[in-house]
Order: sequence, then structure tokens, then C-alpha cells
Amino acid sequence: MSLSTSYLGLKLKNPLIASASPLTAELGNIRALEDNGAAAVVMPSIFEEQIEAEAEQLERLQAMGAESTAEAMSYFPAAADYRTGARQTLETIRRAREAVDIPIIASLNGISDSGWTGYATELEQAGASAIELNIFFIPSDLGLSSTDVEWRYREVLQAVKGVVNIPVSVKLSPYFSAPGAVIQDLAANGADGFVLFNRFYQPDIDLGSMSLLRDLALSTPAEIRLPLLWIGILAGHIDASLAATTGVQTSDEVVKYLLAGADAVMTTSSLLRHGVGHMRTLLDGLTEWLDVRSATVAGIKGSMSHRRLKDPASYERANYIRILQGWQAPHR
Repeated sequence: MSLSTSYLGLKLKNPLIASASPLTAELGNIRALEDNGAAAVVMPSIFEEQIEAEAEQLERLQAMGAESTAEAMSYFPAAADYRTGARQTLETIRRAREAVDIPIIASLNGISDSGWTGYATELEQAGASAIELNIFFIPSDLGLSSTDVEWRYREVLQAVKGVVNIPVSVKLSPYFSAPGAVIQDLAANGADGFVLFNRFYQPDIDLGSMSLLRDLALSTPAEIRLPLLWIGILAGHIDASLAATTGVQTSDEVVKYLLAGADAVMTTSSLLRHGVGHMRTLLDGLTEWLDVRSATVAGIKGSMSHRRLKDPASYERANYIRILQGWQAPHR
């Protein structure tokens, strides 16, 4: 029985990828994830504005001691040696490439053209197998049109593709008016793959302190349905890889994403809940499901996608009408 798949042109031993999280920032965890069956690992995102803030803080500290004694200045690290978040990530990528055999995928979240291209180049030089563009862009400027937003995504992709030779994927949100058209356009402009979907930060309000809560709720299996829908619609219709993310807690979600047409399945929340050893649980569950059916990952992939179903209306408006008409209130 074969579990192998291809994602971004990378040959993976199975479709399970540990997506970006604090867990993947540590080399020990990356080793443990590989030991427990992860076929690839996505590093935590490099955030350009966070790096700039760290650099500015260092400059302020050095400026404060500019008129002090040489001994006082010796307490501050040289700028080239200062270990910002970016330097730590680059170092971890280098070490991980030597320590494990699975692909190490970098994640990048920039704000300027020079930031996107500059850090992308450094990530490739550090040994990243691919780059995931985590374009966390909320159009809070009410003057921005949908065309403006889509154009920005295209600009970022083209800029990064112009400076690196490794595969580039785009992690997208589901909030476009026509996600399929946007994805097709990005694929035509060089995207090697897509990660569906990004879970944007959505604030809540603490009524006690009357302040915004800055937290991120871990995903649940109920959230699988939106990415499942779009992966099912897109599978076989675009010349790019599809990775599913969000809602993966058990091997059931892994199987469903593969049936819809995902080339790879990513998870973060389940690993944060249960630890890196849960990757083995997911892999064992997938293996058992396939073994019972004498199936392979390649054999089931996309078998329940829009283009492969005898009744493709299951993905469309007609099915929505059937669901509403067929609903019955529970008996009391």
C-alpha cells in the first residue's frame, strides 16, 4: 500500500504536513514530527514588521549607549550578530535540513515588496525546500476594491517568484468574492500550489475589561466544510497543488480532504492539543482506513471531487435547496 503523494513538486512519503506553529520552531520537535510520520514541516512565519521592530529596538539601545564608555557598549551585541526572529528561523532551517530527511517549508508574511523578496531569497539560501506565502491581508481600508486586493496578491506572488527558484505556494483566505477565479489567476502567474484556508485573526470582546481579546481559538472538525468545498471544486481544474488546512483533528478529516482532491493535509491545532505524537495517530488512522479498502493515497485522491462525481450538483446550489427542503425538526 502506497501513502506517497506529490506537493509543490516535492515527493512526500505521505500527505501529512505539520503546518506553521510554535511547535515547528524547535529542532527537537521537527525531529520528533519526522519520527512520528510527518512528511514535511512548515516553519513559523517570518513577520516583516516584527523583525523591523526588533531591529529598531536594538538601534535605540545602541543609541542610548553611544555616549557611554566602551565597556558599557560591549554589553550590546553587534548588529550582524543580533539574533532576530528571522535569524533564528534561518538558522533552524539550516540545522533542520541537516538533521531530517523531510522537506522544510518556510512561511513568509511580508508588508513591503523589498521585505517579501529579500526574506524569500534568504529563506531559499538557508535551504528551504519551498516557500509558503502567508498573505495575512485584511482590507480594513474601506476604499480598497476587490480588484485592488486581488492585484496585491498577484504582485506579491510575482515579486517572490522573480527572485527564487524553489516552489512557492500561496496561503489564501476564503473571503474573496470569487475564490476560484483568484486561484486560477494566481496559478497562471506562477503559484505552484495553494493552502486552503488561512484562519484570520478575529477579535472577541472581553466584557469584564472592556477590551479586545487577543487570542486564537484552535480549529474544530466542523470547520472542515468550507475548505472541503473549494478543494472539491478546484481539484483537477488547476495546474497547481492543493493543501488542505483547518479542522483536522482525526484521520477522518485527513481522508475526507484527500477524497475531495487535496494533495497534502496540514494540521496545527491537533498537534497543539495532543502533542507531536498525535501525528502518528493521524498516520496510523489513515493507513488503517486505506488498508481495509486495499486502497492507496493516489487511488482515492480526488475520487469525490466535483469533476469526478456522477452528481456534481452535490457541490452546487441544487444540493443546498435539497438540504433546506429535507430538514426536519428534532422530535421532542
